[in-house]
Amino acid sequence: MAGQDDKFKKLVAHCKEYGFIFQSSEVYDGLSAVYDYGPYGVELKNNLKSYWWKSMVQMHENIVGIDAAIFMHPKTWKASGHVDAFNDPLVDNKDSKKRYRADVLVENYLDKIEAKINKEVAKAKKRFGDSFDEAMFRKTNPRVVANLEKHETIAKRLANAMRDSDMPGMKTLIEELEIACPESGSKNWTDVRQFNLMFSTQLGNIAGEEGKLYLRPETAQGIFVNFLNVQKTSRQKLPFGIAQIGKAFRNEIVARQFIFRMREFEQMEMQFFIRPGDEMKWYEYWKAARMKWHNAIGHPAEKLRFHDHDNLAHYANAAVDIQFDFPFGFKELEGIHSRTDFDLSSHQELSGRKIQYFDPELDKNYVPYVVETSIGCDRMFLATMSHALQEETVPDAKGKDSVRTVLKVHPALAPVKCAVLPLLRNKEELTEKARKVYNNIKHSFNCQYDEKDAIGRRYRRQDAIGTPYCITIDFDTLEDDTVTIRDRDTLKQERIPIGQVEDIVRNKVDMKQLFLED
Repeated sequence: MAGQDDKFKKLVAHCKEYGFIFQSSEVYDGLSAVYDYGPYGVELKNNLKSYWWKSMVQMHENIVGIDAAIFMHPKTWKASGHVDAFNDPLVDNKDSKKRYRADVLVENYLDKIEAKINKEVAKAKKRFGDSFDEAMFRKTNPRVVANLEKHETIAKRLANAMRDSDMPGMKTLIEELEIACPESGSKNWTDVRQFNLMFSTQLGNIAGEEGKLYLRPETAQGIFVNFLNVQKTSRQKLPFGIAQIGKAFRNEIVARQFIFRMREFEQMEMQFFIRPGDEMKWYEYWKAARMKWHNAIGHPAEKLRFHDHDNLAHYANAAVDIQFDFPFGFKELEGIHSRTDFDLSSHQELSGRKIQYFDPELDKNYVPYVVETSIGCDRMFLATMSHALQEETVPDAKGKDSVRTVLKVHPALAPVKCAVLPLLRNKEELTEKARKVYNNIKHSFNCQYDEKDAIGRRYRRQDAIGTPYCITIDFDTLEDDTVTIRDRDTLKQERIPIGQVEDIVRNKVDMKQLFLED
């Protein structure tokens, strides 16, 4: 665990040092759980959003996009269930005066049990080598079996308490497990109570409930209330989807783990509208499609897993998370949910307006069912950074081993695609030629000109921000119009004609490469 903690600290420090993520309002000592994206962070985040958007909208004839407003009519959140049921169970420690989410305390306890199981498995794997049968070991080893049973029992009790809003039961579970305050070690807890997560504000100068507005806690409802507008204007037939990328806001009391859980965040959601009865077919389809999407950018299979929900939301008849192995363990990255007809039916009932689809094949009207895919853009950013950021031992200019920090993000997602570097900064003929190359290619993709410091230090700086290709202009360039192109991952350098730089780099960083892999 210590190694993982160190890796996470290095990741957070790297994001600050190289201009990926800054604490919001840092000059005023920051605002808790709110972050700003720096020069390279905003480029990477925009590339991730573009990859998601193109894969959803551009690659599918029957998916279109919208951009709904953050403010919506207050009845929207009444119909969706957020006013009455969008709560977190909170508990205070009487000695440390710290507040926690009760379910997270239990989940952390479950993580410790899982860590014990994994430790036993790792020890056995080391002992038995290639002959080790992990599945059989998990079924037969007494300590592993006991911990698995304990994990399952606690997880079921937690799910039932969350489903039934059983706050006394939640406190009993915390007390029985003897869960202590992470800060003080005290087990002196208050009762568990519900806390609504929506931020509210007032409409103009109207006070009271009549003028109350909410900052949206999710982007999905903007899609649902626009279902008929989109369906009619885009002339879509079922099945079809509506995609949206946008900000959402949740008053998280226990916001932590850097940008994993924030009060202001961005979602990438797609609601896929289907005939009632077809939901399980499309639910399985989107599970497979979304996992393939993650694998295409180089996230390995062992870093991703499906996790079925123990406690289904009020609107769902099936739900699964795609979890990613962050430096702090497997946590939710994306959710795929079969939402049935809950949302459209609720809006139809409260608004008094008919929200239905006429199916010409069945010759009847009905409220469509929905399968949702919802991914946190910020969590996707964190997953990408945590997997891509690596330390490697490589030979330096003198042939000696040195450690480099490199961000091995997919070239199509890299903040800067190409850096143009004159070999020396004090040779006008080299800087002039390098500037000319830079000015020619900057129209095609995001590139950077850099002449400060020795060429080796500039290479390392570009490695740290994930630039896949560096173009070096040297004295041979002045003679034969060739340059050196350096590959970030392999460190291979080769001479290419200066006229081919743009085409070669463009082909390597084109997002089309991702769709061919997806």
